[in-house]
Formats: sequence, structure tokens, C-alpha cells
Amino acid sequence: MILFIKHIDIEGPETLGAFFSRQGYRTGIVEVWKGEPLPSDVSRLQAVVALGGPMNVYEEDACPFLKEDHVFIQRILEQNIPFLGICLGSQLLAKACGAKVYKAPEQEIGFYPVELTGPGQQDPLFAGLPERLEVFQWHGDTFDIPQGGVLLASGGSCRHQAFRIGPVAYGLQFHIEITEKSIRDWSDAYFQPLDDTHKRKKTEMLADYAGKKEKFCKTADKIYNNLLKIIQKNKVNTLS
Repeated sequence: MILFIKHIDIEGPETLGAFFSRQGYRTGIVEVWKGEPLPSDVSRLQAVVALGGPMNVYEEDACPFLKEDHVFIQRILEQNIPFLGICLGSQLLAKACGAKVYKAPEQEIGFYPVELTGPGQQDPLFAGLPERLEVFQWHGDTFDIPQGGVLLASGGSCRHQAFRIGPVAYGLQFHIEITEKSIRDWSDAYFQPLDDTHKRKKTEMLADYAGKKEKFCKTADKIYNNLLKIIQKNKVNTLS
């Protein structure tokens, strides 16, 4: 089973969940923000995906489920189960590996380019992709690369955009799973409804998505297929 860890109602698996369903994989969602428990038995998990959310990893008093995330991710790493952290999920992965998570130099909201590093161009998660990718961002924090981790993609104001720790654990600061609905829902939830700047930003992001959708979705599908290969290879290695 592919397990998705969800931290708020409006940030779900989106196109990534749909991809795994099309591939015939059973998927499950744990709504930790509702108090749903993470599984104690991880032996049947083929992969874990930690999704985004508006909270910060250091807000454990306000969001106690972040402590459970922390312990669970460490267990997943110990068991060498493929892991993908998206946005908040990437920050949780960095923290679980002992790295610092802190306020970014500036918020990144909307479409931004990121560039694969040398190791990123050689990594199986980004195989077959160009050096420069257009991705969607919505975050105010960033993280250090954990000791032993490998920086796979970098950006402008927030340099650390993707990393790998160990053989099968990945963190992506950016989003590839979003849809038009995601942009609408997040804008309605996280923006001030009467703020003209926020209204314009929402309109611009939706227009950007419409123009970039085809290429954006092709990039996402390529990463999804690469992730699937990593999961399948890991299963073979585990059984052998």
C-alpha cells in the first residue's frame, strides 16, 4: 500500500494519488490533523508520502501530530521504505534527519523555476528531465540539507529545493501534485479575501497554471513514473 499522510483537509494527494490508483496500487490516507493514528505495523507499506500543510514543523505544541510524524518518519527511514515529502513533508524529513528548519528569506508562492544539481541530474527520481524545471511553490520556511543528504535541486531565494537522504527517501520543497482546484482552494484558505494584492495573485496563478498545465503535468508524470520505478526496485531488493 502507498500511504499518504495528510495535514489539512485541502492539501491531498491530488494527481499523485490518481497516478498510483491508475497503476493499480492500493492507497491509504491518514488524516493526522483529525487525530487519526499512523500505522504501528509498517511491514506492508510500499511507500509513504507526507503531504503539505500551513503549519511549521516547529509548531508541535499547537499541532501535536507533528511529533507523531517525526517518530514515524524516522521509523520509515530505519526500515528503508521509500519516502517522499512534499513541502511540509520535505521539512519534516529534514527535521527527522537532524537538520534545521527555519523561516525562508522570503515566501515563495506561485510558479518558480528550479534547477537540478549535478547529483540531481544523475538521480533516478529526476531521470529523463531537463536541468531546469517549472514547479509550484507555497511555503515560508526552508531547511538545511541533513548530514549525509544530497542536494538534488536548487532555487533562487530558497536554495534547497529537493534532496535525498539514504537510498530511497526524498524531500521536495515544491509541489508537483497540484491542480487548478488546489490553487483555488489554497488561495481561498490562505489569502485575505478582501486584499486586492491577494486577489490579483490568485488570478495570476490560475492563468499561469492554465498556460503551463501541459508541461507541468508532463513533468509531474515523469517524476511519478520514476518514483514508481524506485518503489518497484526497492521491493525487489528487499525480497532478494
